[in-house]
Amino acid sequence: MTAPSPAADRTGATDAHDGPQGTPGISGTHGTHGTPGTDRLPPPRPAYDARTWKEIVHLLLNLPVAVFGFTYAFTVLTVGGTLTLTVIGLPLLALCLLGARQLGKLERLRARALLGVRVEEPTPLPLAKGGGPVQRLWMALKDPVGWRTLLYEAVRLPWGILTFCTVLPSLFVLWPVLPYLARWLTNLDRMMVRGLLSPSDELERRIAELESDRGIVVDTAAADLRRIERDLHDGAQARLVNLAMGLGLAKEKLLEDPDTAAAMVEEAHGEVKLALQELRDLARGIHPAVLTDRGLDAALSSVASRCTVPVAVAVDLPARPAEAIEGIAYFTVSELLQNISKHSGARTASVDVWRSEDRLLVQVRDDGRGGARLDGGSGMRGLAERLGAVDGLFVVDSPAGGPTVVTAELPWRDRQA
Repeated sequence: MTAPSPAADRTGATDAHDGPQGTPGISGTHGTHGTPGTDRLPPPRPAYDARTWKEIVHLLLNLPVAVFGFTYAFTVLTVGGTLTLTVIGLPLLALCLLGARQLGKLERLRARALLGVRVEEPTPLPLAKGGGPVQRLWMALKDPVGWRTLLYEAVRLPWGILTFCTVLPSLFVLWPVLPYLARWLTNLDRMMVRGLLSPSDELERRIAELESDRGIVVDTAAADLRRIERDLHDGAQARLVNLAMGLGLAKEKLLEDPDTAAAMVEEAHGEVKLALQELRDLARGIHPAVLTDRGLDAALSSVASRCTVPVAVAVDLPARPAEAIEGIAYFTVSELLQNISKHSGARTASVDVWRSEDRLLVQVRDDGRGGARLDGGSGMRGLAERLGAVDGLFVVDSPAGGPTVVTAELPWRDRQA
């Protein structure tokens, strides 16, 4: 089973009432292309149908909604801008920008209900994916969706006054032409909604995601360094200190008690072996030599041999990927096989690695009890974040009772010569 490719985010807007060929007519009719070979025009739109009344209601609501939105935008820009010199200024401004996103959501709902304009919701800010408070604050302050919504609310006040003062008198004195006037005015409303309340384009979305992923990578690297330091301090370093003390005592007893000194040297020899093994394990956790020298096939076979259940490994790659991608694939499989050994209760497992176009796919399956979830612990969540940081994908399919199938998808990058 291959992981689905990351789906591209849809952006843009469509009119719910306009068909694939439909275009809004200037006269208020719903224009369509006629049948080829005929000159017949489409039937005229009724002067006061349900759609017309919705447009009139929308135009009358523009003023009260615009007053509220302009007040919010003006308060945010003045108070938030003034307080940026204080400690609470930037956090307050960031919070107001998140609030502006909610105003934009309400405006999109109003446009959908009364104008038939369906605008996709913007991608949420990836504030919960990781990173420290300063990084999350900076991402919120740079949010293009929030700033465009504030701009939308700022320019809406004069427009709201114009549409309200135009439509309300027209209900009494320009009744025959009001449907066409409402159609023309709401067309401009639709343009503003699409122009300022549509989702960020793909580039803005990717920048926000990559900035968040960069924070995750930095945090992961810092955690790895702390783990290495802790392992060295508590493991090999402590053994080497004991070894030095033991050899010092053996040296003192070498002449007066050779037998005791020989026993102490023998014990020190055992400590040296244990320290070397711990250093090898630590080096394997950083980047195993077998992966550097022989690639994924040999490295994953080595990992599989240490698993408590039989593991079949199949690697079908035309060439070796970039070192960073190869390393992430290796540590992903290593972590998953450790989980199988500790938690799955499986009898057999398998690892498959292959290339599909510009993606490297890794699939690990076992016949254990199942029930694995991304939110079930920090291990799975950490793997998903590590893959997401390089534009990868991590999919867990683990129904209760098993089997469990975990698929990791990584971008393929050629190895540098």
